[in-house]
Amino acid sequence: MNNDLLYQVALTLIPNIGPVQSRILIDHFGDAESIFKAKLKTLGDIDSIGEVRANNIKEFNNFTDAEKEIEFIEKYKIQPLFIKDKNYPQRLLRCYDAPAILYYRGNADLNTAKIISIIGTRSNTDYGKQVTEKLVADLQEQNVLILSGLAFGIDSIAHKAAIQNNLPTVGVLAHGLDTIYPSQHKSLAKDMLQNGGLLTEFSQKTKPDKHNFPRRNRIVAGMADATIVVETAIKGGSMITAELAHNYNRDVFAFPGKTTDSKSAGCNYLIKHDKAFLLTDAQQLMEAMKWQQKKAKPKAQKELFIELSADEKIIINILREKESVHIDELFLRSGLSSSSVAGAMLNLELQNAISSLPGKMYKLL
Repeated sequence: MNNDLLYQVALTLIPNIGPVQSRILIDHFGDAESIFKAKLKTLGDIDSIGEVRANNIKEFNNFTDAEKEIEFIEKYKIQPLFIKDKNYPQRLLRCYDAPAILYYRGNADLNTAKIISIIGTRSNTDYGKQVTEKLVADLQEQNVLILSGLAFGIDSIAHKAAIQNNLPTVGVLAHGLDTIYPSQHKSLAKDMLQNGGLLTEFSQKTKPDKHNFPRRNRIVAGMADATIVVETAIKGGSMITAELAHNYNRDVFAFPGKTTDSKSAGCNYLIKHDKAFLLTDAQQLMEAMKWQQKKAKPKAQKELFIELSADEKIIINILREKESVHIDELFLRSGLSSSSVAGAMLNLELQNAISSLPGKMYKLL
């Protein structure tokens, strides 16, 4: 039996030693075995460990359960990913509460160049389904790894769309790998193992209890370069995941919805409070993530004058004189009404002739 793995698994079984404390201990000692062999005083003197947790470590003797877990791992060809392993999801290392060990079944590269999480309500609308399917389909050529939580609704739609478009997709579980929840997704989970996989921090026989889902959500948020919220109410797991991603300094995007639609209320809230960028399509996402070079835009003054109105020509001529011009100066110098300036500016932006800058400044493109 792998001695290193025995201590790595055992570390997760010690009472009152969670992911944060585990990482502190691993960083201090370098490996799991050294933690168990350290002196009581040495353990107790470590910041955030203290006397009670140090005693828990020294008194731990439940290696039988750790051995059973290893037997389960070997029987079902599960890949254990310890936090020091090179195959451990490296993006998670930037999260202070990264799991000490993960259990993985699958063939997708968890450290591939592009990873996004797609999340949302369990009771999606047709709009949510269409948006999710189109987003994934339009990302097909990018070879993006699609993460989600294997739940009903947007999660499963995202997983299925990934399979249909031959994109790898990984489901992050809130329970052990000895079961699938919801049970209706057993067939989907089986398909995901062919191009993707299933990932969890929970050992076998761990049930999908309510308190496990927020822990699952932090992995969904922390493993991805960006989290995409399709549809969600103002409260729920997706909002927790979005908040976690925001706190991890990851990009969060949300599809807007009708103000009267409760299932888009969460997305609209995230956008309104600057916790998510408003997202409309895959092209916008790719540009925001710098996954695709923008096509060179034509110079406005060379190719757009045929289509310019008299008002638009006035705005263009003013903008030609400086690198950037404040909106108040445009109002003053153009001699046009505020509505005429606003209309001309909108048309010019739509034609990619001008661009808005912070501080109500504008420039030619």
